Amino acid sequence: MQSPDIPVVQAGYYRTALRPRILHLGFGAFARAHPLLYTDLALEETQADWGVVAARLNTGADQLSALDQAGGWYTVVTTSDQGASARRVGCITQTLHPGRDGSDAIPDLMASPALGIVTLTITEKGYCLAGDRLDLTLPGIRHDLENPQAPKTAIGTIVEGLHRRRSAEHGGLTILSCDNLPANGHACRKAVLALARMRDAALAEWIADTCTFPCSMVDRIVPAMTDEGQALLTRILGHPDPNGILCEPFRQWVIEDDFAAGRPDWHLAGAEFVDDVAPFEEMKLRMLNGAHSCLAYLGALARHETVADCMQDPVFRAAARHLMLNEQAPTLRMPDHIDLTAYADRLIERFSNSHLHHRTIQIAADGSQKLPQRLLAPIADHLRDGSPWPISALAVAGWMRFLRGQTEDGSALTVQDPLADTLAQCANLPDGDAYVDALLDIEQVFPADLVVTPGFQATLHSAYQALSILGARDALSQAMQLEGPNP
Repeated sequence: MQSPDIPVVQAGYYRTALRPRILHLGFGAFARAHPLLYTDLALEETQADWGVVAARLNTGADQLSALDQAGGWYTVVTTSDQGASARRVGCITQTLHPGRDGSDAIPDLMASPALGIVTLTITEKGYCLAGDRLDLTLPGIRHDLENPQAPKTAIGTIVEGLHRRRSAEHGGLTILSCDNLPANGHACRKAVLALARMRDAALAEWIADTCTFPCSMVDRIVPAMTDEGQALLTRILGHPDPNGILCEPFRQWVIEDDFAAGRPDWHLAGAEFVDDVAPFEEMKLRMLNGAHSCLAYLGALARHETVADCMQDPVFRAAARHLMLNEQAPTLRMPDHIDLTAYADRLIERFSNSHLHHRTIQIAADGSQKLPQRLLAPIADHLRDGSPWPISALAVAGWMRFLRGQTEDGSALTVQDPLADTLAQCANLPDGDAYVDALLDIEQVFPADLVVTPGFQATLHSAYQALSILGARDALSQAMQLEGPNP
């Protein structure tokens, strides 16, 4: 039986009119709570035909089959300390998975004339880049070069789909990244064109001439589903929804308006179309994601299970705001109408949402790919300007201590990272300066020019020592006392 106090809204458009015009690769929790929800809301306003085909490439075939059994419907529940709301999303017309439907299914869809957009939530590692180059050492990329018609990576799938589309003499597509990485559209374009050139120079030229790769900035906190979250969904709906998700009420989408074959009216659902996403992207990556990473590593070490738990600790709460306003905001160049203090305060409010069980260990995953843009880039700005960065240093040092696999009281921590083998080799070294130096030698994480910048290594060694002696909470408290109060 549906919960009487939380009504479930269902969109009022004709699903029978939808065509497969958007392919979404990476049907995870964030996709359901963000780009697909925006599409659902826009359809309600316009009654257009922008149907979505949801696809996954590796795991998750059973999840997609469960979505098919539900007729394509799933539920988004927003929850906060002020209340909850629920919406059934119905814009999905079909699901695809190569393990279930065959390796031709997704590339063939990309060749269909109705398709106009491919949206992506494949995480940073899904772009298969090492720096700004395609990582040819990755097994998935090597496989896709040797077996282009049966690709395993998202990049290989896109290239093969565009190859078939060109052969069918249809026009180009828009490939729209919705992942948290700097200049995500540019990164995607580099990866796609690099792989395409290795297959066929003419194909790469056609992609460059006909397809667009707009950058976008996405923002919504969407924790991984837990048993408690599933129980709440069941209470609200009166039945389980294996594809339903919980998220915060806040959402934001800023998109470069550069589309090859039309687009939904996402602005009617609250999206903002701009000429340049970069300032908004940096604001979010540094202030929100940088603070998240700081809380993830230091909070996990101090046995704070969730971000909301960190916000209940006055030292961690003050440190997050200090990082945002004293160390991240000064590195940004924003339009005059953006109030960064108000933005920081809103972030603290969002982080404090006790209904979102956003686990520090979840945010801590894949740190080798997150640290460069979230923390190391603003640190480089501070080193250039001669300004202090004590909380940033503790955050990076926290990542280093996290990799050793133990909390401050000796409990085990699980490290998930694309560089797990390399990081594990470092973690086998005795704790101390030699261990920190070994991590600093990993160029996939720490750019060589940053490592040799005067003051960088010494500050990190000092921060690591402070964590080792004082623990995360006291080290943060000491750093803020030395720096003075937040503005």
